[in-house]
Amino acid sequence: MEVLKEAIFTITKHVEDVAEGLGEEEVEALIDAILSSKKVFVYGAGRSGLVAKAFAMRLMHLGINVFVVGEIITPAIEREDLLITISGSGETTSVVNAAKIAKNIGAKVALITTYPNSSLGRLADIVVVVEGRTKLRGEKDFVMRQIKGEHYPLAPLGTLFEISVLIFLDALIVELMVRLGKTEEEMRTRHATIE
Repeated sequence: MEVLKEAIFTITKHVEDVAEGLGEEEVEALIDAILSSKKVFVYGAGRSGLVAKAFAMRLMHLGINVFVVGEIITPAIEREDLLITISGSGETTSVVNAAKIAKNIGAKVALITTYPNSSLGRLADIVVVVEGRTKLRGEKDFVMRQIKGEHYPLAPLGTLFEISVLIFLDALIVELMVRLGKTEEEMRTRHATIE
């Protein structure tokens, strides 16, 4: 239990540090882009992809026209749209490729990352920095890390980044609720009834 508690305290302290370090201008730019886009697409690989899906669900509950990249019902991205990418390293090949496609079409690209000077960071119109590990050891690409079996103690792999992003995006939903004048009761009307 000692290791478990130490891991929890490490993670919660990290989330507090992330909250303190968020760039207000970048977060405001992300909010503006979400509210002004015709369609919002979200994309991440691995656990970042799960975080993206959780965020997409809440955006849908708010009535935002949102899609998860890679799902079979996802439509084409267009110029008036926004692609929100989540990548701790900013180098995940599939996510970089998706951002390139979106940029070529003329859509806006947002990135949530630990590394703003990454390949994705250089492509993105909006970059929100969420600190993960202070140093990225080993391979930057998610798939290559999985193949090589690179793991880290207490908060293995991208845990600090992914949990921090999940909490940041859930808090962002609350901010959007306030700005849109939406209540939890209104959101509940869009909640799944067949599960």
